[in-house]
Amino acid sequence: MDKKSYEVQVLHTPYEKQDCYGALSMPIYQSVAYDFESAEAMEEAFCGRSADYAYSRISNPTVQHFEERIRRITGAYSVTALNSGMAAISNALLCVTWAGCNIVTSSHLFGNTWSFMVNTLGAYDVEIRFFDLSDPDALRLYIDENTAVVFLEAITNPQLEVVDLEMVSGIAHQAGVPVMVDSTIVPFPYFKGCDFGIDIEVISSTKYISGGATSLGGIILDMGNFDWAKSPRLGKVESASSKEAFTYKLRKEIHRNLGAYMTPQVAYMQTLGLETLMLRFERQATTCLHLAQKLCVLSAIERVNYPGLEENPFYELSNKQFNRLPGAMLTFDLSSREACFKMMNRLQLIRRATNLFDNKSLAIHPASTIYGGFDEDQRIAMDISQKTIRLSVGLESADELFEDIRNAVL
Repeated sequence: MDKKSYEVQVLHTPYEKQDCYGALSMPIYQSVAYDFESAEAMEEAFCGRSADYAYSRISNPTVQHFEERIRRITGAYSVTALNSGMAAISNALLCVTWAGCNIVTSSHLFGNTWSFMVNTLGAYDVEIRFFDLSDPDALRLYIDENTAVVFLEAITNPQLEVVDLEMVSGIAHQAGVPVMVDSTIVPFPYFKGCDFGIDIEVISSTKYISGGATSLGGIILDMGNFDWAKSPRLGKVESASSKEAFTYKLRKEIHRNLGAYMTPQVAYMQTLGLETLMLRFERQATTCLHLAQKLCVLSAIERVNYPGLEENPFYELSNKQFNRLPGAMLTFDLSSREACFKMMNRLQLIRRATNLFDNKSLAIHPASTIYGGFDEDQRIAMDISQKTIRLSVGLESADELFEDIRNAVL
């Protein structure tokens, strides 16, 4: 999507109803309940036969405007906003899974995603099948009639592996299985999942969209391309066509029952974040590339990992899928865990903190934090090294960030 198209659409998405005061920014409708002119109108709203709002756990004008902006700029069939990225992942997976099914995925998953699948869904008789993303034969072998979904991260966090999405989606669709992708690392102006056969995208809007770590949020995009009649879970959803079944199930049951809908205050802040998303992402991703190139000259650093580097094994695939800007996160390896801790303790500019894509640059040692609750065998299986530092690049200059790291590793 070109820059002008993105900016025009995100800035000029019309309100569902005209604001009585002509406000240019959607007001925060901090209301739990809504008044009705009659009992009949109330019935129509609660039964979903009118567009009126019934209760803000289900829908809210401020949140819906945020959803509509994203729908317009992504071309998604539907958008559902929730209160965290993990809420988006859990709601989306609960919508497609059932007891006795399996999820085919990679061991290269964010720690809480792995835990939700293995520990939470596993307790309800959902089998998690891990496979090598680069091996199409393994994918064909692992998919069967009980496979609910193929789930993966477009760029894995923190391994920074890039998957061939067209290959994965082609094999999955041939078997009648939907593909769900966590595309948080590269935002939708630079990555459009449906171009590569992705059916459902889950995104942590806490990251780029929030506008600098202002708020927690998550988004589910239903691209509207999968025939849900093929799904054992969604093939028999009443009152919905095969195209509508996922969104119908999600909006009418899953998100209502779990109560994880986005709040109006967060929707307001993240709507503002959408307006500057392109500017911030382009600056951060460009700085990330320049910093990665500069870090390669430091002898104390054993390896710099960023898909935008020409020597990276995923360079060509990354360029194809992410328009030459594969996000604003890199990793680098030092000689040991002790060296990582020493380096982090000497940082002066870069903050020691979790989260990604804040306006400030953030460093973390994943093995001792995000994966601190995993045993060493699990970390090895997930390619989580004790020697790795993950860096989320903010809005500082590449030169300033390089000097901070150079001084810290001396």
